Order: sequence, then structure tokens, then C-alpha cells
Amino acid sequence: MLDMTATRPLVLVVEDEAALATMLRYNLEKQGFRVEEAADGQEALTRIAETQPDLVLLDWMLPALSGLEVCRQIRRRPATRDLPVIMVTARTEDQDAVRGLNTGADDYITKPFNTEALVARMRALLRRSGALPTKSALAFHDITMDLATHRVTRNARALHLGPTEFRLLEFFLQHPRRVFSREELLDAVWGKDIHVEPRTVDVHIRRLRKAINGPDELDLVRTVRAAGYAIDTEAV
Repeated sequence: MLDMTATRPLVLVVEDEAALATMLRYNLEKQGFRVEEAADGQEALTRIAETQPDLVLLDWMLPALSGLEVCRQIRRRPATRDLPVIMVTARTEDQDAVRGLNTGADDYITKPFNTEALVARMRALLRRSGALPTKSALAFHDITMDLATHRVTRNARALHLGPTEFRLLEFFLQHPRRVFSREELLDAVWGKDIHVEPRTVDVHIRRLRKAINGPDELDLVRTVRAAGYAIDTEAV
């Protein structure tokens, strides 16, 4: 089975407070990230070597090996020299922020923080590092999706999609002609922590077809018996 999680940026959360680590995992996975966790600095360095994350969310105050030392070691190693690092801490003094940035952190955020603000900073760093696509539009056959304005057109005709149908079409446009099972679509579009019946995918596929296919237009959503769905120009 195709592992669709591999298309998502991997974030290593280095945090010794279990409740905060759990909260971060929940919120980041909802936003489409894969998440690994480490509870101390030494474990963080081991995980980085093993999993090669796209970004590290690094707590300043860690047992044994501090976040500052972890950041120093990340920057010393050629393989991780350019790895994006956001330092997370309860320390609010300006000199601490400067110290964290001078150690090699790319950004700095203090607790308590707004999750949306954190995710925005993460996405900005990931785009800069190339781990997130910077394309502002997707297209296939006669459909175009503008990611900046969330507008979708077919043959210059505006299409009106619900939020789930938009995400579903966006995913298909990112992977044209590839067939995905219901379970893979659930993971990619709804997220692993959302408990939805696989048949829910069928409902949204029907809605997507209704929204994008006009009279006498080719049905671009292909059903592959016992396999799943794809966006394709092949005849159904």
C-alpha cells in the first residue's frame, strides 16, 4: 500500500512536558504535518539522525541536554546544518531570544503561544527550505485551482466546492492519474486522528463529481473497482 504520509512535512517536537507534546501533536497533525516526539535533548539528536525531519520544534529547557546545546549540535553537523529549528520557551527576556537565535535557531516563540501563529511560522520556514511547495496554482486537463484565492475554474467556469471537496480536489491535482484507496484519502484529506468511516469518502467523491462536471464534460474522477479513485482523463 502507498504511504501517503510521506508527502507531508515531518516535524520533530522536542518537549519534556507530556501534555504540551500531546497538544502539539494533535494540532500539527490536524494541519497536515507528520509528527515525531522526543522528550530530552539526547533523544532529539538520535531521532534527528534516524528520521531526518523537515523541521524541529525545540524546547529550550530540557533535561540533561538543553535546547540550546541541541541546536548547537544540529548546526555543527553537515547533514543537519540547514535544518529549520524553532525554539520554544517560557523565557521572555529579549536577550534570551537573541541568545537562542545566535545559537542557530531560525525562529523563536514563547509559551503560551497561539497555534495558528506557530503553524504560520513553520510553513514559512518549510517553504524557504523547500519542504513545502511554493506553487500558487494547480491544474489538470481543463481544471485550474488558485491556492492563494481558493478559486477553482473549469473551462473558465467558476466551480463552487465545499471545504472537504476543495481539499479532496487539491490532493488529486497534486497527484494526477494516481489511484488512491479510501483509507489513503482519509489519511491525506481528513487526517489520521479524525475517525471517519471509509464510505464517507464515497459521499464526498459524489459531491466533487457533481461540482466539477458540467453537461457534456468529461468525468475527471475515475473510479477503479476494488482500488479507489483518481483524477484522470481516461474513460470510466
